[in-house]
Amino acid sequence: MKTIHYYILAAVIGLSVMTSCTDLDETLYDQVGAQNYYNTKSDVVRATFRPFEHAFWSIQSRHVLNELTADQLITPTRDGWWDDGGKWRRLHYHEWNVEDGGDAQSEWNGCFQGIMQCNYVIEDLEKLDASRFGFSQAEFDNLKAQCRVLRAWFYLRLLDGFRHVPLAVSFNDVSKNTETQVEPRVIFNLIESDLKECLPLLAEKTVLGGNSSLQGQWTKAGAASLLVRLYLNAKVYIGKEMYTECAQVAQDILDGTYGNYAVADRWDAAFDWDNDLCDEVIFGFPAAPGYSYWHYQGDTYWWTVPARARYYLKDSKCKAGDHNTKYAASPSYAPDGKLMTYELGMPIQKFRKYANDERLKLYKNLGNSRREGLFLYGYLNYTDESGTSKRVQAPEVPYDLYIRDAVGKFQNLAPTKWLAIPTSTLRDGDHNSGWHFAKYPLYSDDDAHQMESDYTEIRLPEIIYSLAECKLRAGQKAEAGKLLNTVRRRNYPETEYASVLYQPEGAATLDLQEMLDEWGREFFAESRRRIDLIRFGKFSSGSWWDKIPDSDNHTEIFPIMRPILNANLKLEQNPGYNK
Repeated sequence: MKTIHYYILAAVIGLSVMTSCTDLDETLYDQVGAQNYYNTKSDVVRATFRPFEHAFWSIQSRHVLNELTADQLITPTRDGWWDDGGKWRRLHYHEWNVEDGGDAQSEWNGCFQGIMQCNYVIEDLEKLDASRFGFSQAEFDNLKAQCRVLRAWFYLRLLDGFRHVPLAVSFNDVSKNTETQVEPRVIFNLIESDLKECLPLLAEKTVLGGNSSLQGQWTKAGAASLLVRLYLNAKVYIGKEMYTECAQVAQDILDGTYGNYAVADRWDAAFDWDNDLCDEVIFGFPAAPGYSYWHYQGDTYWWTVPARARYYLKDSKCKAGDHNTKYAASPSYAPDGKLMTYELGMPIQKFRKYANDERLKLYKNLGNSRREGLFLYGYLNYTDESGTSKRVQAPEVPYDLYIRDAVGKFQNLAPTKWLAIPTSTLRDGDHNSGWHFAKYPLYSDDDAHQMESDYTEIRLPEIIYSLAECKLRAGQKAEAGKLLNTVRRRNYPETEYASVLYQPEGAATLDLQEMLDEWGREFFAESRRRIDLIRFGKFSSGSWWDKIPDSDNHTEIFPIMRPILNANLKLEQNPGYNK
C-alpha cells in the first residue's frame, strides 16, 4: 500500500546529498560515484526518491513559520514552560531578527538542500540510458519530471518565505547557478516553466479509489496544483495578479483534465490512517510506524495536545515519544470570560459561527482506527488501569485540566469561574490555556493502524477554494458560494444546510472576509495561514489576540539569518532587516 515509501526509505542508505545552499561548489563526500552506483532498476528508483524523504522531513520548519506567525495558533507560556528565551513571542509579535536562526534558517537550508539533491538526481538521470535498466522512455521521463516538480515545490516555499533567493539549477556545473539573489520573477518563471514542461510527462490518476501506488509521487494533478498555488499568490510574489490563470488551471483539475479526484464524505478522511485510499488527496508523503512519520513530530502535530494526553488517548507506546503543549488555538475569550471582537484570529469562535460543526466535537478515539472531532477542550476524563475515573492533569503542578478558549492562569478555577482581569498576553498562560487539537488521529495502542496516516500536502478542497476565491474576486459570488458548499456540506448535519451553506443554496453570506475565515476553518493548522493572510492584506496590518499591526510590511518575508549571510558574503539582506 505504501510502495513508494519503502523506495524512499531504501534510498536513505543509497544516496545522501546534503549540499549547502550557500556554497554551491562544495565537494561531494562519502558517496558512491554515479558511474558505479547505478547498476539496477532499483538503484535508479532509490536515487530518484531520496530527495522526497528529505522533502517530507523539511515540512516541520515551514509549519512553524506559517502558523505561529499567523493568527490561529499560539505557543503561550504554561506554568513556566514554553518561553524558551522569547523565541515563540518573537514569532507571534513579528519581532524576529537576523540572529534568531531557528526555523527560518532551517527553512532556507532545508529547501536548498532539497533543491541540490534534486539537481544531482536530474543530472545523473540525464546521463543514463533508460533501456539499460528496463525502463520505457516514458517511465524514465516520469522519474526526471518528478524531481523537477519536487524542485519547483522547494522553490515555491523559498519564494513564499524569502522572495529573494539565489538560483541553483545544477549540481555539477555551478556556473549555471548564482551566488547572489535573483529577482523573484526569475524564480517564479523557473517554477512555472518546470511545472508546465513536466505536466505531460507525469503519471495520471485515471480511476477513483485512492492514490494507491501513486501515493508519494508527483502526478499531473499534483504539478497542476502547484501552478494553482503559484498563480493564486502571484500578486504577492511578483506584483502581478494571475487569478484568471489560477482559475483556469483549477477548473481543469476539477474537470478531470489531470486525473480523477473527489471530495471525501467526511472532513477527516484526508488525514486518517487509510488516506492513501482517499480520492481527495492529490499529493501526500507516505508514512508508517517504524519508517518515516515526520508530521508526527513535535514541530508539527505531536505537540498539539496536553502533555499528559497519553492517559486520555491511551497512546503511551507510540514511537514519537510523549506529547507536549507547543500549539493551541488562539483564544476567543478574554480571561474574564468576555468574548473578544477581533476580526482575525479567534478560530474556535469562527468554527462556532455555524451550528453543529462536526469538527467541534470533542476529539475521541472510537476504536477500530476511527476518531471523531478535531479539538480537545474542557475536562479530559479517562479510566485508569484500576478502573478508577480520573481527569488528565497538568504536568508538575497537579491540577485537573479544564481547557478553555482563553489564555490565563486559571489552574484549579472552576469551569464557571473566570479571572478578574480583562486582558492577557502570550506570557500569561497555563496548561488550561487554549483549545488543543488533533488534525491527524492519535490512535490508542490498541488500534492496528496507529500513526499510519500519510502526510497530506495537497488535497482537492484547496483547488476548490482557490477557484472559489478567484471567482469571488471576479464578482461571481454565487458561483464561489456553490463551489465552497461542495466541501462545506460534509461538516454540518443536513438539517442545518439552510442556514450554514452559502447563498444561493443557503442563507450564509460570502465576502472576502468570510472567504478568509473559511480558508481558516477548512485548512486549520495545515501550514498555510501566513500566506493567506498576506494575500488578503492582513498579515502585517491586521490585529488579533495580543498582536498589534506591524509598523510596516517588511515582515511579510523573513530575513536571511546571520550564519547564512556569513557563509556567502554576496547575499544581500532582505529589505527592512539589519544588513
